[in-house]
Amino acid sequence: MADNNKDKFGLALSYLLLGEFSGLALDISAKYILQQYSLIQFIFVRSLIAALIFIAICPLYGGLGSIKTRKWKLHLLRALLSIIAMFGFFYGISRMPLVNAVTIVYIAPLIVTALSSSLLNEKVGWPRWTAVIAGFFGALIILRPSAGSNIEASLSVFASAIGFALLAITARKMAKTESVIAMSVYVLIGPMIAAAFFLPNNYISPEGSDWFIFLFAGIASVFTWIGYINAYKRYSPVSLAPFEYLALIGAAIAGYYLWNEVPDKFVLIGASIIIGSGIFIARREIGKSQ
Repeated sequence: MADNNKDKFGLALSYLLLGEFSGLALDISAKYILQQYSLIQFIFVRSLIAALIFIAICPLYGGLGSIKTRKWKLHLLRALLSIIAMFGFFYGISRMPLVNAVTIVYIAPLIVTALSSSLLNEKVGWPRWTAVIAGFFGALIILRPSAGSNIEASLSVFASAIGFALLAITARKMAKTESVIAMSVYVLIGPMIAAAFFLPNNYISPEGSDWFIFLFAGIASVFTWIGYINAYKRYSPVSLAPFEYLALIGAAIAGYYLWNEVPDKFVLIGASIIIGSGIFIARREIGKSQ
């Protein structure tokens, strides 16, 4: 039983890493696109491309029937959560350094831990609650209102972190009955429809080379959702969530080399607290699985 649990955890972690680094690729392309194009246009085009790709690969998951569902209320909830998560996060990326936005959104794993007790009926003891509280303290250090900080962008990313956390939890709850395609397509359609209402006044025709970046963002979105959803279908979000912090390193490197972004001391301190809290939770989960 222990070996089987380790195998499930290893496969789930592999999917999570696929989602993580695909998501980082998406973030980098978004940062580039949002320097020239509107947030509305980026979310609409990226979501449309990703949705079309998912529909095209439906045969690999049982055909168009895999999109059918009887859980419309949960999918509607996930679509709404996706609107909050997508608009909040990408707005933040357009207004603040990449690593700052990614660091704040990675409070999501701690939110997952905090909510797992009531929403997933998973036991969360006082050591993990202590880690969660410490992680939130780290987020507050990064969110600090000051003359040089963009509190509006910071709060929008924090709201997106709550959205991402609830998306992870709902993915776990729907894992036994819903396909990967269904859980991916509906969370893309939500932001796409929301963006479509404002698209006419926020669209400019992309230059030839920029279409490739939009296409790349759509492809990265597909692999991001495939990775995350397959991971959370196979294993507890509480156990997997702390490993999401690996992408912070990539975000810091990309921000430095592509945009000359250097995290200030408050971001470094807050990130250290958040990562430390996540590692503490991860060590306890790995110990339980052995």
